Amino acid sequence: MSEFRKRLIHIHSCSDISRNMIRTMLKIDPQLLQIYDSTNTLLQKQLKLSTEKTQRISTYLKRSSPEQYLTFLAQNNIFTYTILDSDYPALLEQIYDPPLVLYGMGVKNLMSSEKRLAVIGTRTPTPIGSKTVSSIIPPLSKEGWTIVSGFARGIDSLAHWQAVQSTGQTIAVLGSGHLHLYPKENFQLFSQMSKKQLIVSEYPPNTPPQRWHFPARNRIISGLSKAVLVIEAKEKSGSLITADQALEQGRDVFAIPGSILSPQSKGTNFLIQQGAKLVMNADDILHELQ
Repeated sequence: MSEFRKRLIHIHSCSDISRNMIRTMLKIDPQLLQIYDSTNTLLQKQLKLSTEKTQRISTYLKRSSPEQYLTFLAQNNIFTYTILDSDYPALLEQIYDPPLVLYGMGVKNLMSSEKRLAVIGTRTPTPIGSKTVSSIIPPLSKEGWTIVSGFARGIDSLAHWQAVQSTGQTIAVLGSGHLHLYPKENFQLFSQMSKKQLIVSEYPPNTPPQRWHFPARNRIISGLSKAVLVIEAKEKSGSLITADQALEQGRDVFAIPGSILSPQSKGTNFLIQQGAKLVMNADDILHELQ
């Protein structure tokens, strides 16, 4: 592993350093060496950070070395993909603002195939929505499609479970670090996926969930995937944000139609009005993608 890669991962782990700051640093200092300078010239003068923030960053980076941080990750069975790596997902690299570092737990080479489909939806599915998941996912898994979702309660969790139970493959994208399980009721799902599937996050392991993490996470869900399927979504929901991001990224968007009387179908019906592909079964998706 190159020393530069080690420094990138170490710097990325600091909560006071945003991904935009790292991108600016890379333009000024392509080898990321200046930030370790005790004078803090890069932080204060070139990045125009306050003295207080500069001190916090400096203290954090001196508290452990890049090697010590990588040891901490390994002790917690966490590996990394960086934008520098040959195994960084090619689809994700193509989007605007791809993560510089992705933390992973589970089976790393699940990223090797680009046959990935995002399946997302409401946190409060109807019985019909739940049945739809159990109808749609197994045929997709059988055809070798890896299901990507956001590990949230509701449709996301059901999609992961269906992929697992169909002996398929699934990738969860978290809105927190791996050591802050959210939602907590997904402990069993996390336990299974962290061994036999793949769980990724752009947030360092000790990062608790924050509301603003989830819209940022959504760009990764769609960015990893060839297309996005929405199964039940309310009129204003994170699923619609993900669908918008998918369109911006040039991905196909599929949606399951529902009753005009169901709040959980207002979002999907709206997407279909806007041009999303109406899906009635897994074959509709397979035909479009293959």
